[in-house]
Amino acid sequence: TVVPGREGGFYVGPTVVDGVTPDMKLPRDEIFGPVLAILRAADVDAHIAAVDAILDMHRSGFAREYDLGPVRTAGMRMAAQGARVVIVDLARAEPAAAAARLGEGHLGLVADVTDKAVCDAAAAQVLATCGRLDILVNNAGITQPVKTLEITGADYDRILDVSLRGTLYMSQAALPAMRTQRSGSIVCISSVSAQRGGGIFGGPHYSAAKAGVLGLARAMAREFGAEGIRVNCITPGLIETDITQGKLTPERKDAIVETIPLARLGCADDVAGACVFLASDLSAYCTGITLDVNGGMLIH
Repeated sequence: TVVPGREGGFYVGPTVVDGVTPDMKLPRDEIFGPVLAILRAADVDAHIAAVDAILDMHRSGFAREYDLGPVRTAGMRMAAQGARVVIVDLARAEPAAAAARLGEGHLGLVADVTDKAVCDAAAAQVLATCGRLDILVNNAGITQPVKTLEITGADYDRILDVSLRGTLYMSQAALPAMRTQRSGSIVCISSVSAQRGGGIFGGPHYSAAKAGVLGLARAMAREFGAEGIRVNCITPGLIETDITQGKLTPERKDAIVETIPLARLGCADDVAGACVFLASDLSAYCTGITLDVNGGMLIH
């Protein structure tokens, strides 16, 4: 509901969802604005247990670094320019449904980027369906807010496997087709935390993984440039998505914004625009670069 504001503007009233249960999926892609979820329980203890279950579900369900906000936005921008878009993600992200929302002719594939055979199969399916593979956006990543001495071997492997190994495996899957075409653009999503030594939400192993992405992308840019293949990186700052909601107090958010010259946090469209630029011929003479999308949070 759009409601007139007292100072001449408008604000979006909340959507009320009654009878919420811990395993319920809210149609977040079809709801615009805030959501008021009404949770019914027999007593206070049951209510607290249900709330904890919902919070645990959302902590695990939104583990991917940027969720699908920038990816879907970039897909929409690319589709508007005539690209045939393929979204590759885990099953719980419902990539086929996400692709369908872009319109006809787009494809969604379920894949785990830490499995090389699965990455190769996804690229093969793209070629079988689309006939070409011109652009790859390596966006997969997870984070974990822990300190150096708290990082276990399993933590380290899990974070680096998705961000760094996944970037390698998907690039290896796409590069043969690009080499045959003697053209292609690979865009790798790193992070400002790789540059400044830590971020708002990620631990040191996350910074290491994203720094590794920068090094890998530059090496690939040098190796494949002569074959018409460009490889570039984007280093987003703090981007507001549904997974950042509720993780920053208003005071903390205001304090961060005060350190950013453009005086706001980033949004999905900021990253998407950079993706489209690096994927297109607008950046035809750019390879091996790191494009900062951080509002000036880090100027170097």
